[in-house]
Amino acid sequence: MSSLTPFESGDTGQRASDADRDHVAAVLGEALATGRLTSVEHADRLEAAYSAVTIGDLIPLTRDLPGLATTSAPVATTEQQAITAVFSKVIRGGRWVPGRHTALRSTFGALIVDLTDAVLPGREITLELDSFCGKLIVRVPQNARVIDEGSAVFSKRHVSGGDEGGDPNGPLIRVTGRALFGKVVVSRGVADWHWPWRTH
Repeated sequence: MSSLTPFESGDTGQRASDADRDHVAAVLGEALATGRLTSVEHADRLEAAYSAVTIGDLIPLTRDLPGLATTSAPVATTEQQAITAVFSKVIRGGRWVPGRHTALRSTFGALIVDLTDAVLPGREITLELDSFCGKLIVRVPQNARVIDEGSAVFSKRHVSGGDEGGDPNGPLIRVTGRALFGKVVVSRGVADWHWPWRTH
C-alpha cells in the first residue's frame, strides 16, 4: 500500500516516495486520457509531481481529479495490462494509458502497438513482448529510451531506440519477453516497417 494513506489523516509533511509520485502520475495520465486535463496542464502537473518532496506537495495536483482522494490504492488499469492477438490482427494506437507492466502476446497473429500518443503512467514502463509464430510490432515515442532484455529463438528480433537519440529525461521503456518462430520489432520510426494504417 502506498504511503499516500496519510492524505486522510492530514499528515502532509511526510516525505513522498517514488511510489507516491508514480501513483499521482498515473492519476494525471488517466485525467489526460479522459479529457479532464489539457496536455499543457498534464505536463505542468507531471513535472510538479516528480519534483514533489512531501505528500503535501502532491495533494493539490490531484485534488480536483477522481481516483486518488477517495482511495490509497493505485489505479488498477495503470499497473498491469495484457493485449493479445491469437490467429488475428490487433492494432492499438491513439491516446490510451498502457499499464506500468504491459504484456503483449502474439500467437499465430499480428499485434501492432503505437505508443507515440499514449499516456505513459510513469517514468519507466516494462513491455513484455512474447511472440510465438506471430508478428509483434511496437512503435515507441521519439524521446523514449529503450532497454532490451528479451530473447529470440529461431526468430527475427529488432529492438532500436536505445540511449542514442533518446531524451535523458524521457520515459524509459524496458523490453522483456521471448520470440519463438516469430518476429518482434521495436522502433521509434515508421519508415522501417511502414506503419500499417498510414500506408493507404
